[in-house]
Amino acid sequence: MLELSILGFLAEQPLHGYELKERIKALTGHVRPVSDGALYPAITRLIMAGKLDERAEAGASAAPRRTLSLTEKGREDLLERLRHPKQVEITDQVRFNTVLAFLRHLPDPREQAAVLRRRLEFLEAPTSFFYDGGEAVRAEEAEDLFRQGMLRVARATGAAERAWLAEAIGELDQSS
Repeated sequence: MLELSILGFLAEQPLHGYELKERIKALTGHVRPVSDGALYPAITRLIMAGKLDERAEAGASAAPRRTLSLTEKGREDLLERLRHPKQVEITDQVRFNTVLAFLRHLPDPREQAAVLRRRLEFLEAPTSFFYDGGEAVRAEEAEDLFRQGMLRVARATGAAERAWLAEAIGELDQSS
């Protein structure tokens, strides 16, 4: 997801490494913080793979700043990642939000809708955080207040997300 975030933000505009880190941090926040030890090796891998360009600019202090931009190969990789997200990128909320943040870069509304349909199908499958004898435990059946809370919040957010997904898919279907 770090590489997808890098490619996605740089598809919008060239950025300095620090600016890129701040945008990624704002996207994933406290849920999945990004460290320099993860970010800069990922940037280096993408540069070595020909997906990013890097140029030095004079910085505010004596040290030059690295400006990163997306290459055509990087744009192709971004679009491929968005067209075909891994299953975990559909099922994991934070990872899906990262896909969603950049899905607008896919030029074809049918491809955008296909990704949203995968998420909607996942959300429509019965599930729970807790099971009893192989059966999903519903909020009303949970024996403790805190598990009831988890299940009620998950149900409410799931309903809201399913409603938005259905609306967005309908809109995308009409535009294609």
